[in-house]
Amino acid sequence: MRHEVRFSGFGGQGIILSAVILGRAAALYDNRYAVQTQVYGPEARGGASMSQVVIDDEPILFPKVKIPNLFVIMSQEGFEKYGKNAPADATMLIDSGLVHDRPSCRCIEIPATREAKEKLGRDIVANIIMLGSLTAATAVVSKEALEKAILASVPKGTEELNLKAMRLGFALASPDQ
Repeated sequence: MRHEVRFSGFGGQGIILSAVILGRAAALYDNRYAVQTQVYGPEARGGASMSQVVIDDEPILFPKVKIPNLFVIMSQEGFEKYGKNAPADATMLIDSGLVHDRPSCRCIEIPATREAKEKLGRDIVANIIMLGSLTAATAVVSKEALEKAILASVPKGTEELNLKAMRLGFALASPDQ
């Protein structure tokens, strides 16, 4: 099954790292094919950024996302630039404290930045919360693959914090919440 995933937010939120981790989880730990691309403005930190991942069971012949079916949106500007026109059959996870508009597609509200600050004391891991929520809500990659990819990607000394963030994301997107 092919998934085209678009991440968007502002520079400094780990938007590109999120896509790298998701692609790594798919390609290295779930034995699927994946390719990742990114776009960010000249203002890097604070400006809108966007990163995309194509994940497929078959070799990927065209590496760009044509029509995303999964979105992770972490800022209002990111929503306006990269999520506003999401297809009706897409699924969008939004950081509910930072994105004020709602899409017409399936929308899952995750208070990632607020929860990162309140429960983990570090808003820098909001992107990892969103990755955990994306995985729990869509099974785009396995939880085991995501955990391994996070551990292989985050700075040394932050592994436990990032694993807590991932688990918090799983809990926030679980159907029984």
